[in-house]
Amino acid sequence: MSTPPRSRAQRRHDTEHRLAHDIDVWVASASPDGVPHLVPLSFDWDGETLLAATRADSPTGRNLAATRTARLALGHTRDTAMIEGHVEVLALDALPPYLGDRFAARTGFDPRSLTTPYRWFRITPHRIQAWREENELAGRELMRDGRWLA
Repeated sequence: MSTPPRSRAQRRHDTEHRLAHDIDVWVASASPDGVPHLVPLSFDWDGETLLAATRADSPTGRNLAATRTARLALGHTRDTAMIEGHVEVLALDALPPYLGDRFAARTGFDPRSLTTPYRWFRITPHRIQAWREENELAGRELMRDGRWLA
């Protein structure tokens, strides 16, 4: 027996809580010729964008830099938030130090301390969906065109 569906406002609240408290997100990207790639990355949420870092020469780093788009998944299969976003690619030294410090404190990972070439990837959501089970598929869209619907 499933629980009653949450309101759109409750789903937004739950999604924002997850963005503020989770540390890792699944990042799906594709190469320009359509080869998919999926990895977990640590992230920081500032209330408007997610900041992640990965090696510049990794499949994810190359894909995000080439296509400037990503699909992210928070949670597990019975409590999912799907985020589609535009990607901004930044050199490690292009980010203000306090944002890099915030990322490192939150995630326990500081790419600035590595000798391998990393980049920052700032992802601005333009669509967010959230649902738990089939009874929440209706009304699952929480953000469209970068604007919250609830």
